[in-house]
Amino acid sequence: MSQPTHWSSKIGFILSAAGSAIGLGAIWKFPYTAGTNGGAVFFLLFLLFTVLVGLPVLLAEFYIGRKSGRNAVDAFKELSPQRRQWAAVGYMGVAGCFVLLSFYSVVGGWVLAYVVHAFSGAIHAGTDFDKLFVDTIASPATAIGYQALFMLMTILVVQNGISTGIEKASRYLMPALFVMFLVLAVRSLLLPGSMAGVSFLLKPDISAVTPSTMLTALGQAFFALSLGVSTMITYAAYLSRKQDMLRSANSVMWLNMLVSLLAGLVIFPAVFALGFKPNQGPGLIFVVLPAVFQKIPFGTALFAVFMVLVTFATLTSAFSMLETVIAATIHNNEPRRRRATWITGLAILLIGIPSALSFGLLGDFKLLDRTVFDWWDYLITSWIMPIGALLTAVFTAWVQPREQVLAHMREGATVPDALIRLWYWALRYIAPLAILLVFAHTLGLLDKLGLK
Repeated sequence: MSQPTHWSSKIGFILSAAGSAIGLGAIWKFPYTAGTNGGAVFFLLFLLFTVLVGLPVLLAEFYIGRKSGRNAVDAFKELSPQRRQWAAVGYMGVAGCFVLLSFYSVVGGWVLAYVVHAFSGAIHAGTDFDKLFVDTIASPATAIGYQALFMLMTILVVQNGISTGIEKASRYLMPALFVMFLVLAVRSLLLPGSMAGVSFLLKPDISAVTPSTMLTALGQAFFALSLGVSTMITYAAYLSRKQDMLRSANSVMWLNMLVSLLAGLVIFPAVFALGFKPNQGPGLIFVVLPAVFQKIPFGTALFAVFMVLVTFATLTSAFSMLETVIAATIHNNEPRRRRATWITGLAILLIGIPSALSFGLLGDFKLLDRTVFDWWDYLITSWIMPIGALLTAVFTAWVQPREQVLAHMREGATVPDALIRLWYWALRYIAPLAILLVFAHTLGLLDKLGLK
């Protein structure tokens, strides 16, 4: 059995982890989720949950992955051989990644379709962007065809492993994505009437907080950092003991929040300036962004370039999801990687077809007013990810020996020891309590106890 490969550099790991975290979580899901959940109050909750809960759990996943050097399932067995039932957390994470990628690839297909739209001339000043989006996602051939192309691209990279596949792809285009977002944000802010959008994003109304908003914000914090489904455990398994995990996690978190903020500053000023509605839903970036680009010189060409970069950001998240499943399948036996990647990738594609059809042929097929796509999204982001994050926090801070955890976190660390202890305290108390309170609020338990 061969040993796992490793990241070739610190920056390669950070960019790959940031790519996994950013993806559609920041660019696609954050704007439309914020738009349908009150804007600024959602953004505030998202920031609080990311710092107080997301960052501690991210570091816990880094610990589990690097300490064990194993895939998501074997990591828990390695670190707790007497309590092998904890491997269920790893199995849940792997299953979560499988399902998550099945509907995530649908949106990845939409992004690819818009790359083609941009280069084929379908995007221009006179385009009805609402109609173009509806036509794109409602066509079975278009939806499934581009979803299949997206999965093919994901498979082709992941089959080559970490350093020659995922890391090499992440190293070059992530910086270009940041630059393009900065340009777009400046342009949106210069549009007449844009300040209404800034206010919508940055001026919270605390009275608008609801249990649903809290749960959704918590789910977004985990979705944005790829937490609770073992992707970061898998990536950290390839990490050197010389890497400063606290600095790496901090970099990943702030890069993710920066892109989320930039996405909001691109979208919402343009939404209000151009007369769109912020609660448009999943199609928000596909309807608003093309309109914004039409206000920029050479906008159509720049939109084409931008969508290529968004495609890359989308793929980097897909790489981490598929890698999590593959690593658990091959158990460090790299010669099995290529075959396992193709079989698993094709299985994910087949499972994802009903999600792809949820906006067309299966659009009227709903259970409790949710389509197949909506149900998978709700199940993963509002339940599986928070539960996975809660169990990861409990395992690291309560099941693992305290001094063993602290000693490992000090390896490669360049930060004061007090910060490591503060992280451990937050993971042990704040993160689990915050997750449990949100669930209790959502389920109405606080009302029953008179604690609302």
